[in-house]
Amino acid sequence: MALDPLGSALTGPLFATAAMREVFSDGACVVAMLRVEAALARVQARVGLAPEPLAPAIEAIDPARFDAAALGAETALAGVPVIPFVKALQRLLPPELEPHVHKGATSQDIADTALALMQRDALSLLAADGSAVLAGLSALAARHRGEACAGRSYGQQAAPVTFGFKVAVWAAGIAEVLARLPEIRGRACAVSLGGPVGTLAGLGDKGPAVADALADELGLASSPIAWHVRRARVAETGAWLATLLGALAKLSVDVVDLASTEVGEVAEPHVAGRGGSSAMPHKRNPIAATVILAAAGAAKGHVATLLESMAAGHERPAGAWQAEWLALPPLFGLASGALAEARRLAEGLVVDRARLAANLGATRGLLFADAAAARLATSLGRAAAHATVERAAARVRSDGTTLAAALAADAAAEGIDLAPAFDLAPAVAAAQPWIDRALAEVARVRALLA
Repeated sequence: MALDPLGSALTGPLFATAAMREVFSDGACVVAMLRVEAALARVQARVGLAPEPLAPAIEAIDPARFDAAALGAETALAGVPVIPFVKALQRLLPPELEPHVHKGATSQDIADTALALMQRDALSLLAADGSAVLAGLSALAARHRGEACAGRSYGQQAAPVTFGFKVAVWAAGIAEVLARLPEIRGRACAVSLGGPVGTLAGLGDKGPAVADALADELGLASSPIAWHVRRARVAETGAWLATLLGALAKLSVDVVDLASTEVGEVAEPHVAGRGGSSAMPHKRNPIAATVILAAAGAAKGHVATLLESMAAGHERPAGAWQAEWLALPPLFGLASGALAEARRLAEGLVVDRARLAANLGATRGLLFADAAAARLATSLGRAAAHATVERAAARVRSDGTTLAAALAADAAAEGIDLAPAFDLAPAVAAAQPWIDRALAEVARVRALLA
């Protein structure tokens, strides 16, 4: 089965959005390379290194005149798509302008700078979808901020929280990753212009000025020295994308558990035909969460590739740079699809209030053991209180009684009013300031993404 989240017509739409697939399409790559060559020609013309008509001539070329299939066939020979692209570009220019195109640059300059332009578009898409996810989760948290539910640790019911608190934790985890997006954009979207070995010797003493001017022309960051073999910015971008997927996976793993038949506290928004089974007609599988978890699982290998590519030999590596092409665009694709699915969850998650309430009683009061121990501790001391509740909890498990009844029958707890320990109100109240703090931070991050 084809697994490429950007190129596969079969599985691509499952894992990547159409908009992100377009950003990294062959046509978009050609457009980006044309933009770089035109901008380079324009800044070189200002310092007398290229004729004035060159940039307008490049800009006048219809990108559709480049045959992606033909370029691909030639790339298989050349090893780099920029080489056949530049040859095709030269053929489309007037003879008197053809010798001046691509002056001083090397293939990696054009490819990396084109990638920077595509990443800028890609990050804008992620910012918009990420903001929408945060907005949806903020509304969901506010809507259920007072809705008591079981808090769980190690997969077991631990103590009461509210569903709004749980959602606020999801939102804050995603927000803390998205907060780094502007920084990632500044690092990833940088111009590359160094020539064959990074010194731009072909431009003489005008190299640094041309490189800085190209950055300004394209609205990209400049670099103090060539980054042909300084690939930290690429690895950082990939690691950030994987971290974003990890934050979305936290939401998803909870949804899968909460949507299980035995728990039944939430359900993904139903869409006809979505989440079905070829064998079991009754199934409504959690597809949104599944896609996110699959993307997060796949991301690790791509990041490992990018980290390995940092070991780039001398001034230009063999293989390390090319390996990035197989890892970074797919990470953007996976992140786009995961955010789209997270938005579906954030805006449409169905919460079953009745099951929330019913599950609070599933342990016959054991959910309040911590509160009961705290109340007993004021009279018995901490160790004795803990032992008393532990003894009562054993009776709940063996006899099927409730924790309140087991404690009432325990001589150590005689005369101590434990009714307040079984009141949900303190747990609900304790969650409120944390929800407020989390949603305030989420709002701050959304402003950063705007």
